Amino acid sequence: MELKDKLLSSFLAFEENVNMHSDIHEIRSRAIKDFEANGFPTRKQEAWKYTSLNKILKYDYTVFPKKEDTIDYRDVEKYFIDEIDTYKIVFIDGIYSSHLSATTHDKIDACLMSSAMNSSKYKPVLDNYFNKIAPQESLTSLNTAFSREGAYIHIPKNTMADKPIQILNFSTGNESALMVQPRNLIVVEENSHVQIIERHQSLTDHPVLTNSVTEIYADKRAIVDYYKIQNDNRTASLIDNTFIEQHQESFCSVHTFSFGGNITRNNLNFYQKGERIDSTLKGVTVIEGKQHVDHNTLVHHKEPNCESHQDYKGVFCESATGVFNGKIIVDQKAQKTNAFQANNNILLDDKATINSKPQLEIFADDVKCSHGCTIGQLDDEALFYLRSRGIPMKEARALLMYAFANNVLESVKIPELKKRINKIIAEKLGVNVGYNL
Repeated sequence: MELKDKLLSSFLAFEENVNMHSDIHEIRSRAIKDFEANGFPTRKQEAWKYTSLNKILKYDYTVFPKKEDTIDYRDVEKYFIDEIDTYKIVFIDGIYSSHLSATTHDKIDACLMSSAMNSSKYKPVLDNYFNKIAPQESLTSLNTAFSREGAYIHIPKNTMADKPIQILNFSTGNESALMVQPRNLIVVEENSHVQIIERHQSLTDHPVLTNSVTEIYADKRAIVDYYKIQNDNRTASLIDNTFIEQHQESFCSVHTFSFGGNITRNNLNFYQKGERIDSTLKGVTVIEGKQHVDHNTLVHHKEPNCESHQDYKGVFCESATGVFNGKIIVDQKAQKTNAFQANNNILLDDKATINSKPQLEIFADDVKCSHGCTIGQLDDEALFYLRSRGIPMKEARALLMYAFANNVLESVKIPELKKRINKIIAEKLGVNVGYNL
């Protein structure tokens, strides 16, 4: 049975365990019909021209894990950022883990989508925000159809989250192949601030496919700092769909650090619906072997006097492949827009590949918009300079790559997270060059 047919039949079983009379289930029903009509994306679609899902759709994935598993904290401790105090929302094979989590309902709500969906207390928020900006596309519709578990984060008006929130998704490997579909809803109301760190981590060599959807709403003067750490096993694939709606004078930044996995596809979409908005999208990719990372971004400027900044750096080794497909749309009304986009890449081996496609669609005449792309190798003169100072070749190459990615790392606002990212990069490069670069 093909995966699409299995998912369609699995939805019938899924319906038996949810409230079929709820408003959300009506949304689910429409979504599964949309997925049935469109199926999985193919390379015939322009947005998927350089990324094929065929090799990861061939497995017989388990859609519903047979049992809830427990993980000893010592086995996953290294994946937590415990140098700082955080709230933690942890899932094991798509199921909430109470003994690894630390949630709260004090001043802010950092809890579960399943709890929110089954409580009248959260109904007004869900009615206003759930599935309002996630488009009817095949993979987002598939996630919507099976939406039940994930992180629910609500920051009320005039509130600063007292500590960052970690969202961690672990896969145990109890199933020969597993598909999980977390659904996150994050609502940050007027004059509020939150920092969020998200990670998907497989603990096995069994195939894992994660199809994640996150909706983020930033109200007037809200501040959202979101960090994605993608450093998974070679048999784990991730399709990450994130949609952000911003309102007047809000600031949202998303940093994506892609260091591992089989196929990683990041769909990151910003929609500006107010004046004096600032949107920041930054990423660092360091991959090797036959790994594949695809960044697909959109910033839609709808109102005047707004800014957006995109800066993606990629380092590709061996036969790794990368994709950057970035689009900026400036509506006619969006005068005085300042939009910047850059994608810079280093290919360390002859078989490494990057496909970069920056795009601008500008319908206003009083704007400042720029985009650029570079693809090259390490500077031989800079390497010679470092070698002449007694630095070995391996360390010299690593120093140059640190410098290459440094302006992205410098904008990380959580010092402990910045050290962790530096450490991962050093391990990827196989050197010990000091993590404070």
